[in-house]
Amino acid sequence: MEKKLNVSIFDTKKIVSIGLLSSISIFLGLSGLGFIPIPPVKATILHVPVIIGAILDGPIVGMIIGLFFGLFSMYNALVTMTPTSFVFLNPIIALIPRIMIGLISYYVYTILCKFLKNKYKAFSVGAAAVCGSLINTAGVLGLAYFIYLDKFSKALGLSATAGAKAISLVAATNGIPEAIVSALITIPIIAAAKKVRRK
Repeated sequence: MEKKLNVSIFDTKKIVSIGLLSSISIFLGLSGLGFIPIPPVKATILHVPVIIGAILDGPIVGMIIGLFFGLFSMYNALVTMTPTSFVFLNPIIALIPRIMIGLISYYVYTILCKFLKNKYKAFSVGAAAVCGSLINTAGVLGLAYFIYLDKFSKALGLSATAGAKAISLVAATNGIPEAIVSALITIPIIAAAKKVRRK
């Protein structure tokens, strides 16, 4: 009886985690607080709650939060139309990379913790955050390249070659700062959350 109760509490914690972190990701997007200006680009941190959920509560939680993040991207593309909004109206682009953030972040963290014998946990968290952030950037832009290169280029008034260069430039200028910012934010949050959970 006691064992069943513990499992129920554990499941409830995961549900609360999904709701809270998904709400934070959506709030960051709606409020504009999820975009940090790092000249000459704005680094997004909307994926950070996905990484945090995955590390704290496992890959399923991270993937579900990533799903909500992706659904918000589709909603945002509908309500704030731009010449390239069609990219995020495709669920393959909007959802799959965001779901993969949770999966990749969790396994990078877990594998590094085992390899390092639970030492240097801040490094493991940082590496997981960087990988999760990069899988988001590479997944979204990579799929946009393979599925929509011609349409994307025409929407911006570019040739296919120039469009490909534009996608590569965005990947480099946004992807690296976002990965660094993700690690800097995630490391202290995970450390604080683990301390609270141990109490």
